[in-house]
Amino acid sequence: MAKLKIEDLKKIKEKVLADNALREGDRRVRITVHMGTCGIASGAREVMDALMKEIEEAAVSDVVVTTSGCMGLCSREPLITVEIVGQEPIKYEYMNPNKMRQVFKRHVLEGEVQTPFVLAKGAEDIK
Repeated sequence: MAKLKIEDLKKIKEKVLADNALREGDRRVRITVHMGTCGIASGAREVMDALMKEIEEAAVSDVVVTTSGCMGLCSREPLITVEIVGQEPIKYEYMNPNKMRQVFKRHVLEGEVQTPFVLAKGAEDIK
């Protein structure tokens, strides 16, 4: 078994804190817009803009939006991940502003996963 380095422990701590932040307080949902250069080139900024507008119009305060770099699936960009407390994470592919609005209204607000846009369900195991 490999020894853990300080950097490894810091990464574990950051992940745990991020996961706990979603569960604590009034945060019910975390939406991650994957914004590596491939995502941005494919329209991730427009997806982010549509999401932020929907959140503002819905006047919800229990949704947190984050960004991340490339997931390594450039051909499926733009990608988002929706994490709702108590449910498995959902990764959506080939997003655009219209699909983002639909995912926000139907999945985030009403609880109906938008199956036609789903790339994957669940969290991956870290080994």
